[in-house]
Amino acid sequence: MSPASLRARHYRTVWISDVHLGFSGCQADFLLDFLHHVTCDRLYLVGDIIDFWQMRRGLYWPQSHNNVVRTLLGKAKHGTEVIYVPGNHDELLREHDGLQMGNVAIQGRVVHQTADGRRLLVMHGDEFDSVVQCSRLLALAGSQAYALLLRANRLVNFVRSRCGLPYWSLAGHLKHRVKNAVNFISNFESAVALAARRHDVDGVVCGHIHRAEISTIGEVLYLNCGDWVESCTALVEHDDGKIELLHWSDQQHALKAETALPALAA
Repeated sequence: MSPASLRARHYRTVWISDVHLGFSGCQADFLLDFLHHVTCDRLYLVGDIIDFWQMRRGLYWPQSHNNVVRTLLGKAKHGTEVIYVPGNHDELLREHDGLQMGNVAIQGRVVHQTADGRRLLVMHGDEFDSVVQCSRLLALAGSQAYALLLRANRLVNFVRSRCGLPYWSLAGHLKHRVKNAVNFISNFESAVALAARRHDVDGVVCGHIHRAEISTIGEVLYLNCGDWVESCTALVEHDDGKIELLHWSDQQHALKAETALPALAA
């Protein structure tokens, strides 16, 4: 898909997850750029949109995070159906399951039907994370270690941006390299696929593990939104039901390169 075709592109459905507003690692500017270039009939916020875990340690809420909230509410105001499926970092909102606020609904999980008739279970996915379920203390400790890794990630990308290079996820790279992380992801995906079969759906849309993917596990379609901390990814559904994974950091870099070409030519 060319960068030009992404400008003001309309989709039937968009899924984003793991934004982590309130956390210094949140890539709010990338997300705002995405939201300004995309419209949709239905927008799913698939958990961990607001990071209450990090906010307990200290308030971090820059203007860009305010702008994300305002943009999301603006989309709802102008006709986009917004469905918020809370995750473990914004689990406080699970107490309000079923609440409808204008064009924004809070739902613990929901079944989405694509244009071509497939039924997809939309849920955050922390239900399949044994660390979150069995030990909240261990999960919080892991969250702190992850925050340190993301500080290193910001330093790496500061240097890359000065060199004119696109965004690159250090944390994502390590996930692919470290055996335990790979095993965890594989176990997580298998558990999600099993849940899909139990709920008699064609597939599952989730987030939580910060690893975007579209794959088939057995006969189950596995769709992970990724995140807006490391990979800056979203899932989109076209009018014919086709689902695509967008890596927005790559697209944004391409857009900048394209807009620079006329200036160079002049």
